[in-house]
Amino acid sequence: MKKIFQSILYTGLAAVMITGCKKDYTNPTAATSAQVLSSAKGLAGVAVGLQRTYAANVAYGLSDANGLTTNETMLLNRGNTSEAQLTDGGNLVDGTNALLGNIWASAGKVIYDANNVIAGAAQVTDKGYASGLIGYATIYKALSMGAQAEFWEKTPDTIGTTATTFSDRMTGYARAVASIDKALAAINANAVSASFLTDVPAGVDIVNTLYALKARYSLFAGNYTAALAAANAVDLTKKSTMNFEAANANPIYASVTSTNNIYQPVDSTLGLPVALAPDLADKRIPFYTLINPTINPRFRLNGFWIGATTPIPIYFPGEMTLIKAEAYARQTVPDLVNGNIELNKVVTKKAANDALGIGADLPPVAPATVAAFLDQVYRNRCIELFLSGLKLEDMRRFARPTAERKRNLFPYPFRERDSNPNTPADPAF
Repeated sequence: MKKIFQSILYTGLAAVMITGCKKDYTNPTAATSAQVLSSAKGLAGVAVGLQRTYAANVAYGLSDANGLTTNETMLLNRGNTSEAQLTDGGNLVDGTNALLGNIWASAGKVIYDANNVIAGAAQVTDKGYASGLIGYATIYKALSMGAQAEFWEKTPDTIGTTATTFSDRMTGYARAVASIDKALAAINANAVSASFLTDVPAGVDIVNTLYALKARYSLFAGNYTAALAAANAVDLTKKSTMNFEAANANPIYASVTSTNNIYQPVDSTLGLPVALAPDLADKRIPFYTLINPTINPRFRLNGFWIGATTPIPIYFPGEMTLIKAEAYARQTVPDLVNGNIELNKVVTKKAANDALGIGADLPPVAPATVAAFLDQVYRNRCIELFLSGLKLEDMRRFARPTAERKRNLFPYPFRERDSNPNTPADPAF
């Protein structure tokens, strides 16, 4: 199976393997970690590596595992043993799963390295550069904390040494939000400098992304007031993406689209049940899938995975609008008037009016009850955010039947359990 396990070589930074135990890998010819983390440029180099590690390992794994588990995609080759486990689901998914193990370890590495950048930024004299370091590193830290919280029942309280305790995954989301709040406070005190932006890859809108991730993880944690406020703070005319180049290609294109050997979309339903399946006139179907009736499978990936240099969004403007819609509906006194206004912004949206070019272009809907309204929010999240890695959390939040997914939460990797006696028991399903 073609996997991307890219090792990120930071200039002069010793590699750290984040598993249950801490290992020391030193290069006697390179600068020490302390030397690299003591300079602004060295910290920026580490920060750049965060995006590469996250994209190649965590984001790739989230799309892969989430898609197969929630029936967005179908497996093409059972020789891909990790994906075969996820396709079969249930207790056939175990701690040997290399894909899940890589998500867990890589997320831990990103969190560890991000913490080093954030700590080092406090010593940078240019406070605008420092706030850029903090904001940029926090984006990938929060994304990685969110990945662990979505897939596992409990997340480690510490990263870098054997965790003494684990906390409920909702605490993981709360910690991600808390880290975002600290980053926003740093940026509000000192705006990100232009010099910092020239030292990191183009594409990432730091402030809008921080607010968008705060909205996402506040929603997942059930804090609808905070989710609504954060979503309202996002400029929906802007986009924020992980950009790629030929030497550092879009990982899903490189491993999946270009090989046609791992998975492809199931069909035009995008994995939704008949009652919630997309309208065939929905223009998001051809955005995300290509159809060729002369080949098997007929449906192929399109959208953000069609080329080696195609950017992958970190968040979606439509996601923010749907967060607002859902937050209105889940208030103590549901507000379906404002909820429907937000929902229909997505339902009727034309691609030309979306920063990412995603548009359904359908007639407005008018669900009259909270239950019917939330069904439409779920439906549109599944279509608008196809293969974003968020569907498993949505299935749990919207209380979808367990028959619609292969697992609810995942077992802990054996690489963690074998080296960490504090690893929690695996969930039953």
